Amino acid sequence: MKAFLLAAGHGTRLRPITDTVPKCLVPIQGIPLLALWLECCKRLGVDEIMINLHAHAAPVREFLRRQADATPVRIVEEPELLGSAGTLRANRDWLGSDDLFWIFYADVLSSADLKSMSRLHRERRPVATLGVYQVSDPRRCGIVTTDQEGVIVEFVEKPTNPAGNWAFSGLMIGTPEMLDYIPEDVPADIGFHVLPRLTSRMVAFPIHDYLIDIGTMENYQKAQATWPGFPEV
Repeated sequence: MKAFLLAAGHGTRLRPITDTVPKCLVPIQGIPLLALWLECCKRLGVDEIMINLHAHAAPVREFLRRQADATPVRIVEEPELLGSAGTLRANRDWLGSDDLFWIFYADVLSSADLKSMSRLHRERRPVATLGVYQVSDPRRCGIVTTDQEGVIVEFVEKPTNPAGNWAFSGLMIGTPEMLDYIPEDVPADIGFHVLPRLTSRMVAFPIHDYLIDIGTMENYQKAQATWPGFPEV
């Protein structure tokens, strides 16, 4: 199983740290975020990771060069940002014949039980499975509405009048069929341009474990004090 690690954002909300350090290498309790993602993927049994970058690619390459026992990583540099969905479409051939794959937003930090999420996906066989969690300000997120079976019947990115507070976490499982819904124009965004087109064909996996988006300085500082680490295996 392969995993996309989406990391091409500028990280402007984490400046001045990201003026010189790629967002995916900012330290969490002294450990680079990318190292935590490598550990996560190793625990999941991911065979290969693709990480997309736009700026500061050299230090990421140097960091990965020193990770002797890590899951193999392929770096794709984007001179012009393709957007989260555009990256998936542009690298579709990399997936080969795989019938499913992980998609991770690199600025998310979580101890979620992703093995259970994978089991749910394999049992239900939707076009995509979204990890979802409850948020305090749903107007800033992609908000899902589900039926009693956990099927996502509505997805709205950054709604003015949210129907609830269950939000897309940035952790998901995709399929080749999902890629057919990505528009050719770039930049293309997963939340704005793809997921709303897949309603009634996705299922939600509720996450009650630790999860935080460290895209803001406030959350980044909060993560330093609250990250519990991965559970023991």
